[in-house]
Amino acid sequence: MDAAARATAEIPGIPRDEGGPVFREPWEAHAFAIALTLNQRGVFTWTEWAAALADEIKRAQAAGDPDTGETYYRHWLATLEKLVAQKGVASMDTLDRYRDAWDHAADRTPHGKPIELKPEDFG
Repeated sequence: MDAAARATAEIPGIPRDEGGPVFREPWEAHAFAIALTLNQRGVFTWTEWAAALADEIKRAQAAGDPDTGETYYRHWLATLEKLVAQKGVASMDTLDRYRDAWDHAADRTPHGKPIELKPEDFG
């Protein structure tokens, strides 16, 4: 069984069709792939991931998320960031710094062109 199929089998709620996981936006697929890679490298187990994701979804629901499925990968990304920080892979400050740099780079990149991070994006 490949990594995506294993994750889909072990984590309830992943949006899927008969072919496997489905994504609304490219960033969702990227977040999914990062989680797969970190799992394969032993950073966390799927059991640990599923518990952290469930906690994140519960927090969001308590804060008013209608849980229609449209925000699933936002919860996935928040869980990913928290586990990466908890496991010491990167600090939340580093994650915030790169997110801000990515936003800056995206703002200056013409539509349809690849986004490239440059040193000035971290300014």
